[in-house]
Amino acid sequence: MALSSSKKICPFKENKELADKINYKEHVFLKKFLTEQGKIIPAFVTGVSAKYQRKLAKEIKKARNIALLPYVYDPRF
Repeated sequence: MALSSSKKICPFKENKELADKINYKEHVFLKKFLTEQGKIIPAFVTGVSAKYQRKLAKEIKKARNIALLPYVYDPRF
């Protein structure tokens, strides 16, 4: 049973314009990196490099702090 060696390429390194969108004001874009429960998706799943993963986490936490993104999602609504 061999592991597949499909290396994911960081989308932010490929497209520098996409890297400029990492901002807490772009909450719709940042929502792509959150699970349904509101957790930040890890870098090994998304393929984002460590540099941009740290930046994403920082901006998501800023957006949560000023209530653009929720800390947790309520499934009742």
